[in-house]
Amino acid sequence: MMSYNKYLIIHADDAGLAWSENYATQIGMLNGSISSTSLMVPCPWFYEMANFCLNNPNLDYGIHLTLTGEWKTYPFRPCQSINNIPSLVDKFGHFYPKRNLIHDKAKTEEVYIELKSQIETAINMGLNPSHLDSHMYTLGLRQDLLEVYKDLGKEFKLPILLSKKLISYTGEDPNNFQIDEKICLESIFMASYKEFENKNLSFFYNNLINNLPDGLSILLIHPALKSAEMDQITIDHPNFGSDWRSQDAAYFSSDDCKERLEKNKIKLVNWKSPEVLNLLDA
Repeated sequence: MMSYNKYLIIHADDAGLAWSENYATQIGMLNGSISSTSLMVPCPWFYEMANFCLNNPNLDYGIHLTLTGEWKTYPFRPCQSINNIPSLVDKFGHFYPKRNLIHDKAKTEEVYIELKSQIETAINMGLNPSHLDSHMYTLGLRQDLLEVYKDLGKEFKLPILLSKKLISYTGEDPNNFQIDEKICLESIFMASYKEFENKNLSFFYNNLINNLPDGLSILLIHPALKSAEMDQITIDHPNFGSDWRSQDAAYFSSDDCKERLEKNKIKLVNWKSPEVLNLLDA
């Protein structure tokens, strides 16, 4: 029996965004190397992805708490009535496209109301999420938003993806936050636009898998089929755009990825795996 020192969650963000996103994630989870995903409840294709999760209860999924909609022609509307959360929406009742607008405008109590509604919408549909995470890590913009995040985790008895590294990705300095480092996960990886632009993403993923550190790591990916749907959703947005997502989908549904993980003695885990639960309880 093989013993492991390296554990990896390959986590697909943005399930529910679109059919092309859902299908690539589903194929990657059923036949490929994707070990976890999280669902965007406000998005148009949440319902389809939720039903997939209900029909495959052995798979691991969380809730991708959403306060922004970054696409030019594909805005998101909140789960709550906009009358209850006016600081979170523009004049058309859509989430803001940029994190800085949440940073400057969002009222703490309204963030709590909307995100609780997203979680309850999923649970009321019969879903049993394993964790909470944050779209674009918007909940890492301010200390009060981070506290809402932690409070929701406690209220629903769900672990949250908490990371100083992800806070730094928002442009904020994580050293300005009061965070219990014991519950942070810092061996987190995600390709950058520079890596996408200079080489195809498989180069980055091959190198990461070949040099993964010991212990638990998380790789954040964004798979979707290359399709007219994704081309239109991601128009004028090459960063995490249609081509990027199709490269993620191809790589993490490939036999080459499986073989590379095996060759490097990496065990795929998820938020329900004993190795992860033991770490979170430590």
